[in-house]
Amino acid sequence: MTVHPSLQPYVDAWTHSIEAISELVLPLAEAEWNRATPCPNWSVRDVVSHIIGIECEQLGDPRPIHTLPRDLRHVVDEFTRYMEVQVDVRRHHTAPEMTSELEYTVIRRMRQLRNEKRDPATTMVRGPLGDQVTLELALRLRAFDVWIHEQDLRAALGVPGNWDSPGALVARDMLLAGLPKVVAKHAGAPAGSAVVLDVHGTLEFMRTVRIDAEGRGTMDNSPSLGPAVTLVMDWETYVRLAAGRGRWHTHADRVKIEGDPELAEAILSHFAVTP
Repeated sequence: MTVHPSLQPYVDAWTHSIEAISELVLPLAEAEWNRATPCPNWSVRDVVSHIIGIECEQLGDPRPIHTLPRDLRHVVDEFTRYMEVQVDVRRHHTAPEMTSELEYTVIRRMRQLRNEKRDPATTMVRGPLGDQVTLELALRLRAFDVWIHEQDLRAALGVPGNWDSPGALVARDMLLAGLPKVVAKHAGAPAGSAVVLDVHGTLEFMRTVRIDAEGRGTMDNSPSLGPAVTLVMDWETYVRLAAGRGRWHTHADRVKIEGDPELAEAILSHFAVTP
């Protein structure tokens, strides 16, 4: 594909993940579509339905006219209602119907991306909730979303992989972007303090969140000589916690805490940066 240079990394990441998802679900038996995934309250079918639905919206297709059942307890606000419509409308689709629609949607989206000539910084398109965002942000969000859901599907189906794929790099940057807010606002780290995140494994990196005198958080990759808290974990655990796939206590054996235990608890309790 030949697109604007700023879009190419996101197009590459999206393509890699969406093709991996297609390969994962194509051979599934009907019952396997009902397996639970780490994505709260969603099955394999639900995750794929979500992906199809959002990609259709990116294509400009109208949203389905569909009334949600009243017994969906995880549908609690505008965001979850919006996301659930594309999922619930496909809840009784068969495996062949799911794979056929996914294949057709991917073909259409690849054609759209291949022919994309608009300015990514100024062109406004439909965002995750129907709001308007730049084309560049929309594609970054899609690359992030499909990689996270690829990992949901891999976990459900017992087929691990692609933890260092192009989508993983996009996900790393997207998840880290929310860390200063977690530390400064949600966990209430004191002014003048620093919190270090040390991630090892398939992707390795270290980031320091520093809290200024006004309580605002900024992040850099320089070490801190006396951090209030250091959190050490592997890349897979970081993704699961930051993406809201389970509470941190369920992964406690894979998280090493150094420093103030109360601040560490506050940070880890608010660690998820995705809805």
